[in-house]
Amino acid sequence: MLNRLFFFAILMIGFATSTFSQHPSSQPTSRPTTQPTSQPSSQPSKVGPQMSFKEMFKDIGSVKKGEIRNFEFPFTNTGNTPLKIDLVSSCDCTTTKYPKREIMPGATGSIMVTFDSTEKEESETIDIDIFLTNEDPVTGAPMIVMLQYKYELLQ
Repeated sequence: MLNRLFFFAILMIGFATSTFSQHPSSQPTSRPTTQPTSQPSSQPSKVGPQMSFKEMFKDIGSVKKGEIRNFEFPFTNTGNTPLKIDLVSSCDCTTTKYPKREIMPGATGSIMVTFDSTEKEESETIDIDIFLTNEDPVTGAPMIVMLQYKYELLQ
């Protein structure tokens, strides 16, 4: 019985040692990100297009039911290739306008937003999804950027 217990203890120590001291090359590595950044840089530096926003979330404050608010999300293409917006999608309460032309590296654009609170019954956070025609140069996946805004509804 003592031999079995000793064997089991050695087996567990061996397992723990191999699990916690793996070679660094077997550890996950971070891959370059193509997600939007919150601070634009003055020089294009990312591979492919890169939408960089000063802010990706806005709190538009208190809104009376039936009130309409206009605001914008300015951005810079901090990547090294042109970016083109294919579609901007949100809920029925939100209308957007966006550049239809390509945004060259270092150039700026803006997502213009109109929020209509007429049909709203409560405060909430709204998502705005931006679909680019570009593909992620690392993964080949479609590039999608999400912005948000929130409001407090006053009845």
